[in-house]
Amino acid sequence: MAHHDLAQPVRIGLVGLGTVGSGVVRILVDSADHITRHAGRPIEVAAAVVRDPAKERDCTLPAIPISTDIGTISQDPSITLAALLVGGLEPARSMMVELLESGKDVVTANKALLAEHGPELFELARRLGRSIAFEAAVAGGIPIVAAIGECLAANRIESIRGILNGTSNFILTRMEEDGSSYAEALALAQAKGFAEADPSMDVDGTDATQKLAILSHLAFGVWVPWKEIPRTGIDTVDIDLIRYAAELGYRIRLVAVARRTDGRLAMRVAPALVKIGTPLAETRGAYNAVSIVGDAVGRMFFHGLGAGQMPTASAVVADIIDTVVGRTAITFRTTGLLSADTPAAKLAGVDASERHFLRIVVTDRPGVLARITGILGDHGISIASVIQHDPIDAGDATTVPPDVALVIMTHSCPSGAVHEALLSIDRCDVVRGKSVCLGVLDE
Repeated sequence: MAHHDLAQPVRIGLVGLGTVGSGVVRILVDSADHITRHAGRPIEVAAAVVRDPAKERDCTLPAIPISTDIGTISQDPSITLAALLVGGLEPARSMMVELLESGKDVVTANKALLAEHGPELFELARRLGRSIAFEAAVAGGIPIVAAIGECLAANRIESIRGILNGTSNFILTRMEEDGSSYAEALALAQAKGFAEADPSMDVDGTDATQKLAILSHLAFGVWVPWKEIPRTGIDTVDIDLIRYAAELGYRIRLVAVARRTDGRLAMRVAPALVKIGTPLAETRGAYNAVSIVGDAVGRMFFHGLGAGQMPTASAVVADIIDTVVGRTAITFRTTGLLSADTPAAKLAGVDASERHFLRIVVTDRPGVLARITGILGDHGISIASVIQHDPIDAGDATTVPPDVALVIMTHSCPSGAVHEALLSIDRCDVVRGKSVCLGVLDE
C-alpha cells in the first residue's frame, strides 16, 4: 500500500440506527480524531439502512443516504465494513449473509442471532475470508470476548460465572435495597429504560443463557444450543427469599455458570445465593460481571455496564477499529473454531455438588420439621442449618395452625438429590405451595 493511501477514509455502513446505532454515530463523530489515531485512518459512515427513514434520531447524522434497502450497503464496493445493529433473527440473519457474501466484514451486537445461528454464520464468513466481530453482543461495554479470545489464550479455562443481564440484576438489587416487590422493581426498570415493554427475555433468563452459550463457545470450543442449557428466571424470587438470604449473609443474583467437569460442561442460568462481600454480590443495578478461572492465571473478574447506549456503542466502535487495523481478521481465524455439529452430548447433567438453600412453607404443627428433615435424610442430604420464621399470616390462630417458612441450608450435595427430595416434600399434606431451591456460591 502506498503511503498516500493511509489518509483514505474507511467507509462503513450502519444497519440499524436505534439506541446503539445512534451511540456509534455519536462516538465516531465526537471522537473522530482519537479514532483516526487508533485506526491509522479516518472512519466515516457512508450509508445507513433502517426500518423507518422518517423517524427522529437522537444523533447528528452526517449527510449520508438513509434507506430501507440493505442493497445500498451490500452493493456499494467502496464500503468495506458493516455494523449490524438490529435485534432479532430475521431479517438480521439474511442481512448478515448478504453483507458477508458481498465482501463486507461485519461487526454486530446481536447476541440472539449468534446464539441461534453462530456456527453457520462463522463458517460462512471463514469460507468467504471475512470476519465477524461481536464484542458488543455479550456484557455490553465489558471487553470479555477479547479477554477470552485473545488475552487468555494461554489458559485452559476451567469455569465462567457471570451476571449477564442488567435488567434482572437491576430488579433484584431494587428489591434488596428498597424492599420493593418484584412487580414494583420491574415497573421501575421499565420507567428507567433498563427493561423492554416486554421484559420476558430478560427476566426468564433467555438473554443471559444466549450470552452464556456465546461465551462458552469461545472459552471451551463447544457449541451448545442455548435452548438446551437449563434456565430458571427471577420471577420466582420474592421479597421474603431476599430477606431470608440476607439473614444468612447472602444476596440473590441471576448467575450464569459454565464449568468443566470430567471432560463435560455443566451449564445453567438460575437465581443463586452469592456471599455478601464477594464480587458478584457487590454487582448492583444494571452492571454486569464475569468471573473466569483459568488454569494458569487463576480467578479473574470483569465488571462494568452491561447494557445501555454508550457502553454497548463503545464495544461496537472498538470492534470497528480492530477490524480496520486487521486485528479481527487474525483472531477470527481461530475464534471458537469448531464444527457446527459438535455434539451437545458434551453437556453434563446439572448434578453439580454444592450447598443448597431451601424455603419450604409448612403448617405449624408438631412433628412437621421431623418429617421434612426425615425426607431430606432419606435422600442423603445433610442439613447445615434450619431457621423457622414467624407465622406468615396468623389470622385466627385459634382454629387453624398458621403457615410458617422453614429456611434450610444444606451441606454440599448433588442437585439431583435435592430436587428429588423436594418432589417428595411438596407432596406432603402439611406443605403449602411449591418449595424453592437455590444453589449457593460461596466464593
